[in-house]
Amino acid sequence: MRVNDAAALAERLSVEMVMGGNIPPWIMRFTKAAGKAINHYSMIQEGETVILGISGGKDSLALALALSLRLKWLPISYKLHGLHIDWEEYPVPDQKLTALRRYFDLLGIPLETVRASMFPESFDGKFNCYLCSRNRRRIFFEKARELGVRKIALGHHLDDIVETTMINLFFRGQFDSMQPVQDFFGGDLFVIRPMCEVRESIIHRLTSALDLPVVKPDCPYHETNIRARLKPIVRELSHIDRYAREHVYNALNFPTDLMKSLQR
Repeated sequence: MRVNDAAALAERLSVEMVMGGNIPPWIMRFTKAAGKAINHYSMIQEGETVILGISGGKDSLALALALSLRLKWLPISYKLHGLHIDWEEYPVPDQKLTALRRYFDLLGIPLETVRASMFPESFDGKFNCYLCSRNRRRIFFEKARELGVRKIALGHHLDDIVETTMINLFFRGQFDSMQPVQDFFGGDLFVIRPMCEVRESIIHRLTSALDLPVVKPDCPYHETNIRARLKPIVRELSHIDRYAREHVYNALNFPTDLMKSLQR
């Protein structure tokens, strides 16, 4: 168990307490970090509906909490719609699915669950991280079009962006990464990543302190994929310079006007 995890457990927090206004300073800082990124990249505008891509993992649950808390003091209003994918090959047990729905009820966010295959016929028997990600994105895009929504928020955090940058640099010869705001189909749809400046360690602490109802099934490549093997390297770099992650992120120099330039 991480030191931060043990400290968080000792705080004996609950989602009910936090949503009721008893918000510890470190959770407030986490929420404001997501809000800072939203404002910096103009991710969400007044009156919009945003689909939250909910895998059931810690990252997407933390994102839902941040966006729900943020609405409590914002001068603008937007709507959130949670979309949870329940894979046919790894179905979520009823008890855990009930806990997940209760969590979203506490957040005041409607949650929709769709059942889908992790290995669709179009894969022709192939499976890897890229295909899995594309499959999830397809489901989110289809639901967005069905609901007439243009924004899909995903729970990628700072460590995800740093690790993706390293994968692209070391194994593809490109200095590139996933972006805070990414357009698809000529600006018809946008993927936004409000936690792009939040460290994964903060999300671990949040998960432990609030006992979030994580229900994400184990990935078949969880222990062997390149991203998992890069995590200890990133941690070692941060021991040399505590801001190593932020240095990589800042070097990407994402344009702050990306959303404004792409939106119709």
